[in-house]
Amino acid sequence: MLSWARAWRLPYGGLELSRICFSRVPVAPSSSGRSGAEPSRSVPLSYKLLDGEAARPALVFLHGLFGCKTNFNSIAKALAQQTGRRVLTVDARNHGDSPHSPDMSYEAMSQDLQDLLPQLGLVPCVLIGHSMGGKTAMLLALQRPDLVERLVAVDISPVNTTSISDFPAYMAAMKAIDIPEKVSRSFARKLADKQLSSLIQDMAVRQFLLTNLVEADGRFVWRVNLDALAQHVDEILAFPPRQESYPGPTLFLLGGNSDFVHPSHHPEIRRLFPGAQIQTVPDAGHWIHADRPQDFMAAIRGFLA
Repeated sequence: MLSWARAWRLPYGGLELSRICFSRVPVAPSSSGRSGAEPSRSVPLSYKLLDGEAARPALVFLHGLFGCKTNFNSIAKALAQQTGRRVLTVDARNHGDSPHSPDMSYEAMSQDLQDLLPQLGLVPCVLIGHSMGGKTAMLLALQRPDLVERLVAVDISPVNTTSISDFPAYMAAMKAIDIPEKVSRSFARKLADKQLSSLIQDMAVRQFLLTNLVEADGRFVWRVNLDALAQHVDEILAFPPRQESYPGPTLFLLGGNSDFVHPSHHPEIRRLFPGAQIQTVPDAGHWIHADRPQDFMAAIRGFLA
């Protein structure tokens, strides 16, 4: 069976290094998870920061499950140019270049950002999170509203999304992949795509998942921590119960072709985020920023105005 990587490094290819700050971090030890009632232990997240006006709140992008900070590369660069603001993209724990940890709770992911954002001098910020990243953003805003100037939740709501998510099936398909050692990258991707196709018919979804297939020491591995994700999948698809509300400006940006946010979720959205606007992007699925990038950016700029 294909194993999954403990760490991986992304290439710099084509980036404007004069305007970008990179962070490269070591892998967290496997014993760093929570136990009992102990507070969540943060891990040092990998990030990319585009420069801009320090006097204006930075835009902070949080990707979804199986994603990474490079999902927002073109959008981050465009919004930095269009708004003049600093733009931060971050790899969540167990994703991209960030350390692996057995703890994949939203409390832990929020704590990672509670440590990182003040260190970078980016608070309060405009927090923009997609899917899993949206739930992390919502929890952080509820826990620490002083760190969040305004909030954007992209095609996600503060409720359990288990019934509409195929992510558990994706994990099972990824774990079942079997690729021989010492094969070319193109052959490995074709073989993995063929094996995934038996369970995942959508080619776009397979291509997205295959961005996590990387070479390490002559073997192809998953850079996401599938063990931790599979162990916490129910927790990832749920949302921690909260009583407090976030009073700041909030935008729920929904895909017109997505079923992730249902009208039945609106009362809980209004309870936790009384200042919420709900906006739909036509002809967009769950990955709005990939399906309709111009409309996505226009919605963000409109919310900032």
